[in-house]
Amino acid sequence: MNPAIVRSVFSALLLFPALLPALDDAKLAAIHPAMEAAVKAKQAAGIVTLVLEKGKVVHFDAAGMADIGTGRAMEKDALFWIASMTKSINATAVMVLVDEGKLSLDEPASKWLPELAKVTVAGGSAPEQPITLRMLLSHTAGIAFPRRAPSDGAVSLKSYVASLLKTPLAFQPGSAYEYGFGPTVSGRIIELVSGMKYAEFLQAKIFAPLGMKDTLFNPDDAHRARIARTYKMDEDTHELVPGYNPFVTSDASVTHMTEPAGGLFSTAADMGRFYAMIANSGELDGVRIVSEKSVKDMTTPVTAGGKSLNYACGWQVNIETQRVNSQMPVGSYGHGGAFATNGCLDPQSQIVTVFMVQNVLVPDSGKPKDAFQKLVMEAAGIKVVPPPAVKKSKP
Repeated sequence: MNPAIVRSVFSALLLFPALLPALDDAKLAAIHPAMEAAVKAKQAAGIVTLVLEKGKVVHFDAAGMADIGTGRAMEKDALFWIASMTKSINATAVMVLVDEGKLSLDEPASKWLPELAKVTVAGGSAPEQPITLRMLLSHTAGIAFPRRAPSDGAVSLKSYVASLLKTPLAFQPGSAYEYGFGPTVSGRIIELVSGMKYAEFLQAKIFAPLGMKDTLFNPDDAHRARIARTYKMDEDTHELVPGYNPFVTSDASVTHMTEPAGGLFSTAADMGRFYAMIANSGELDGVRIVSEKSVKDMTTPVTAGGKSLNYACGWQVNIETQRVNSQMPVGSYGHGGAFATNGCLDPQSQIVTVFMVQNVLVPDSGKPKDAFQKLVMEAAGIKVVPPPAVKKSKP
């Protein structure tokens, strides 16, 4: 073929990405048997997988069981506790207020939560620099523990944050990284600045505009009937048995705290819409949630103590040397949850992957997720280059 024609066709594909080949249907069709194999291998009781490209669903499937004991099959609309996947939604809520000019990532956060100006560092010293929202969202503020009982409805976000700030910081703000409860504090700031309850703010600013009708902190009876059972593996029999989920209360009238760091329940479809909005620079179906600048700000990895991290403001990012999702390309980002749920998006291709399970203490929980994402990348024709091997120092 004439080289000039080849160059012309290639240029057209770059200018009009819709002309690029669609995802390989055969590879997408291989996802279901791969997930069934994972269920048979007892890596999960049941799995829901979802793939979107440029905001459009190209794969949506369920495999296995939502409740082994009752024989309830896993359905695509099953509800899952998404745990720390909540952090990305929380960060987006913060950026809504940044776009409105009511918050800033890098001003002292004590401007909105005065108690932050009174915190001390372990040992009794004063912070060398003020805590910012960027630090709170990226786990570099020094706010780590203690933990609490999340099903205790008597604990409000206001009172819990007050107790957190009475505990000395684990390190000087901005000097290190420790996964903790900075995002929870940022959620309280949302309440103070917006004048709304945290859950109401998320509903008004994110869930309702995106049509995320199944994302909430305290499921009602109808939603509770769709919750996928949590499973762990029995150490002796190696069978999957019911596991404890602290966020599933005894009944719908017993509520837990609206935890910005990990309290939400959701479905694959709802999370797919959220990630598709972020992949499309903050807008989906003509509805803008946050600005393109805000998406970039909250998904750019931070540094702490002079070290580059693969964590951003509420998002885990695949960087050259560290891959949170080993089968996704460098530059993709998302977040996982404590019970092995995961959402990830590649901003270049606008491909979104959502992987939903409810596993606790189940060996190999990450294997089906990796197999799923590998098939999606192969279907998209995207070659994922593994990270460089780490050289081991000689003893």
